[in-house]
Amino acid sequence: MTIERPEPPLRGDERETLRTFLDFHRATLAMKCEGLSDEDLRRRSMPPSTLTLLGLVRHMAEVERTWFRKVINGEDIPLVWSDVNDYQVAYDASESSRTEAFDAWQNEVEHARKIEREAESLDVTGYQPRWAEQVSLRLVMHHLCHEYARHNGHADFLREGIDGVTGA
Repeated sequence: MTIERPEPPLRGDERETLRTFLDFHRATLAMKCEGLSDEDLRRRSMPPSTLTLLGLVRHMAEVERTWFRKVINGEDIPLVWSDVNDYQVAYDASESSRTEAFDAWQNEVEHARKIEREAESLDVTGYQPRWAEQVSLRLVMHHLCHEYARHNGHADFLREGIDGVTGA
């Protein structure tokens, strides 16, 4: 399967531009994992780091879940892999598979898209308990773009270390 990334609009409005850039970054992470076996996806970077591509996918499932479902939608739900809000659990993909991680991630991405589409505007707010503040959907979408961009940089190095593939 070939992953296609959406082209961000050159003259789109704010919401369309944010939505498309977020989907662009989501597709980039999927592209970095494309064509690899479960074993490759679990391959660690370099000691002492335990970072893996599969761990990044699992982490981003938690990020999507937290910011869209828990913060913006106000859902009282645990993380996918931890019932005590420990994000580090997601990074341990040693017993995970592509199917498990990608199914969870895609499920959270679909929830996030639905929440964003149904929101009246980017000014909709939700409570971020870690900051004890209300935050806007606008901030959440910007934050997710930042989070993906940062981790896609990690994914670049991880993929190159696995099979030499570079670029997006």
